[in-house]
Amino acid sequence: MSVASVGLPTPEGPGSVSEAPNLPAGFSDTFTSRYIDTGGLRQHVVTGGEGPPLLLVHGWPQTWYAWRLVMPALARDFFVVAPDQRGTGLSGRPSGGYDTGTLAGDLVALMDALGHRRFAVAGHDTGMWIGYALAADHPDRLERLAVAETPLPGLSPSPPLFANAHLNDALWHFAFNRLAEVNDQLAQGREEIYFGWQFATKAARQLPSHAVKHYVDTLASSPEALHGSFGIYRALDATIAQNQQRKTRRLTLPVLAIGGAHSLGEQVADTMKLAADDVQTLVIPGCAHWVAEETPEETFAALTAFLAPYRDGHRAQPQDA
Repeated sequence: MSVASVGLPTPEGPGSVSEAPNLPAGFSDTFTSRYIDTGGLRQHVVTGGEGPPLLLVHGWPQTWYAWRLVMPALARDFFVVAPDQRGTGLSGRPSGGYDTGTLAGDLVALMDALGHRRFAVAGHDTGMWIGYALAADHPDRLERLAVAETPLPGLSPSPPLFANAHLNDALWHFAFNRLAEVNDQLAQGREEIYFGWQFATKAARQLPSHAVKHYVDTLASSPEALHGSFGIYRALDATIAQNQQRKTRRLTLPVLAIGGAHSLGEQVADTMKLAADDVQTLVIPGCAHWVAEETPEETFAALTAFLAPYRDGHRAQPQDA
């Protein structure tokens, strides 16, 4: 147990491993929930497995639970670390610190507390924003980076205000989520409508109802939970400014860019090529936005192949600490 977790309560409720719904068989035999305090932020993290460390960073409006279907298979070759981001799930919900520089710093502090100097990262959606910040701001910490399914603020060209209806349907939540208060007021009590629509319209293969209910119930559990879910969008001005600086320092580590064929497709790789020199492209057929839940077998296979050099390079070495 990490020193940073000594004396902290055991995570409870549906957001924890012990009570999360419909986990794969044997999940709790491999994975456990714990709290770790890092620089004033209490982070909830799910860990398990054997091998070099792999940090999984979820997207919006999800939690660590987004990775549940690929975690058991990944744990055969990696020590899997799946946290709830600042403001989400069972992690703390401070009033500030939602720019990706700070969010990346949260995860570096988490990996420090767990005893891992170098690690690989997979980030989906807003987890791609954080993964990019991790790689750019802490290049000595990451060995490989896999990202999926989002444009990058400050790097991707901004769409026009009067975009076509299809693009507007896909992106209107960016502007809505950035609002200071009225989004909380409009979504509170209507979480099933707003978030349910997001999950339904961005999927080629619909997520199971228990998963959508789990996310919606988490967001509806308190006004603070709903408010925290919008934090990373409200900080976009700071993140965009940071990314405009980051893009002057190109990434040199290997990057896997994953897109769903029914969503962003090759645009994910095109985006990462604006910032990185070594980008591999993967488009998953029959998949839209929620890659790890719509197509877990394909996602696992892609991550396993991409991370094989990282895994194999550590097998003959003691784990970094």
